[in-house]
Amino acid sequence: MTETLAPAAFGPALRQWRQRRRLSQLDLALEADISARHLSFLETGRARPSRDMVLRLGDCLSVPMRERNALLTLAGFAAVHGRRSLDAPDMAAARAAIERLLKAHEPFPALAIDRGWTMVMANASVGPLLEGVAAHLLEGPVNVLRLSLHPEGLAPRIRNLPEWRAHVLERLRGQFAASADPAILALLDELWGYGGKSGPRATVPGEAIVTPLILDGPAGPLSFISTTTVFGTPLDVTLSEIAIEAFFPADDETARALGAR
Repeated sequence: MTETLAPAAFGPALRQWRQRRRLSQLDLALEADISARHLSFLETGRARPSRDMVLRLGDCLSVPMRERNALLTLAGFAAVHGRRSLDAPDMAAARAAIERLLKAHEPFPALAIDRGWTMVMANASVGPLLEGVAAHLLEGPVNVLRLSLHPEGLAPRIRNLPEWRAHVLERLRGQFAASADPAILALLDELWGYGGKSGPRATVPGEAIVTPLILDGPAGPLSFISTTTVFGTPLDVTLSEIAIEAFFPADDETARALGAR
């Protein structure tokens, strides 16, 4: 009798994702509606998963699309989620939707970023906020977190730099926990190395419920709160990793300074 084994790399990868989500084998087995014994066999390579089983486990573990493709490949199947450039002709509708959202947010700043925090698009209100930033930080591809925390970037103008830096680093830690992307870990290490001692410190009001970004502007401080928008039902890896960061004035003074009516 010949036993069919799963490709050697799939089992350990599945186990890593389960442990990353802090689930026991029993927890995941119940979620996936399979026996704990079968899950154990999948992790050790004693059983080979079907394509549908890989997708079901990926869904139960909230594995990002890019990594679900990788799990399928490790299990011996073709990737199911496409990955097209945002500039591809068949992505025209997605590009137009992003541009429309960014334009509609003016006169307040908004930008679209990819998974690695590279700026994909920005509206006209972003440019004026970047005055004084070193030219090398604005050469493509522009990483918006590097732009924010680099000593030659916005950092010297961020009044609440320690609080904003802590917010950014914590967000990156969460992103790495969710994706296990080594590029995110490298970016986290880089930003941590900047220190964040430059710039005057502003205390965030005790009643604040979010961490604002407080920037020195020509006529006084500009205070923003931000929201993140993602596509709800993306079918493409690239689109699933696009997020729109929209900044709203946190006070009336900022709204007036930016020309809001």
